[in-house]
Amino acid sequence: MTGKTDEQQVRELIESWVTAIRARDLEGVLARHAKDIVMFDVPPPERGVRGLSEYRAIWPGFFEWIASGAVFEIVELDVMTGTDVAYAIALLRCGSPEDLNTAPDQCLRLSLGLVKRADEWLVQHEHHSFTYVVDRFGGEETVRDIHEGWFADTEAKNLDGIMSHIAPDVVSYEHEAPLEYVGVDEVRAMCRSGLEQTPGRVTWTVPELNVVVRDDLAVAWGLNHMTAQMPDGTLAEEWSRGTRVFRRENGEWVMVHQHVSYPREQAPAVEEEPGA
Repeated sequence: MTGKTDEQQVRELIESWVTAIRARDLEGVLARHAKDIVMFDVPPPERGVRGLSEYRAIWPGFFEWIASGAVFEIVELDVMTGTDVAYAIALLRCGSPEDLNTAPDQCLRLSLGLVKRADEWLVQHEHHSFTYVVDRFGGEETVRDIHEGWFADTEAKNLDGIMSHIAPDVVSYEHEAPLEYVGVDEVRAMCRSGLEQTPGRVTWTVPELNVVVRDDLAVAWGLNHMTAQMPDGTLAEEWSRGTRVFRRENGEWVMVHQHVSYPREQAPAVEEEPGA
């Protein structure tokens, strides 16, 4: 007998498990887990992880993530024990420093079911989850705001503003040659040239902007409406097609790819000569 209460034993078991995870100690993580454990994890499979063999297999990948600097620490832990069954609920800070900086209140939720066998507490069940938050990082709203900023900066001919939220490794397919503009410097030079070619007022909008966000990627597309005031006072107007891809980096959305084009008129059919 340890002289410790069941609650103390279970609490120490869980704290040792967390310590082993942070130390990337596989045997320490597996210790005090039942051979027929069932774990419902955040990633697939839907059926969960069943048995120590499957449970063992999921940890090397997680250890790599921990080694990259990810945080895994207990925030709250409550333990309830009976004669031979116990359960615990906990909240843990779990995420990369960038993720936790963006969403400081985000926590991993943990539920544990334990059984006492041969006077030893074993983890029989684990359930890990995050709350489901639509657009957790303000993806769609933020991408729309970025476009609104670009529209205003185009009209103001604010080149620095236009270049905000552009990734250093951006690749842009523009109307004009060359075939592609690679890197932020090439895109900046192209934008500067476009502004300088039109001395009057220039506007750009996407009246029906579509945005789809999934995790750290976002795609926006729609028809571009552009106007330019010419030197003689007339207003030139054109429509084109535009698609833009964004990546979230350190909590910020940046454009990594743009593709704009005009539709190509269909060439007339070539009539075949009789008897050909």
